[in-house]
Amino acid sequence: MKTLVALLAWCLLFVLCWPLAVLALLAWPFVWLLSLPFRLVGITFSALFAFLHALLMLPARLLGGGRRAPLVSA
Repeated sequence: MKTLVALLAWCLLFVLCWPLAVLALLAWPFVWLLSLPFRLVGITFSALFAFLHALLMLPARLLGGGRRAPLVSA
């Protein structure tokens, strides 16, 4: 769905101002290459925070916390 919206936006830009649309089409690979290190850093930090969360919650999981069924009052 996101790809379809981007394609429609590019087609609209192509109709309104074709030089800018062509420039955007040619610049997109360079923008993607520049953003790649930031994505890798984001993935690394996400994995680090997931690891820290699992490490900090380990004592509670070992003691059985969080596995109880919720109390339902009738």
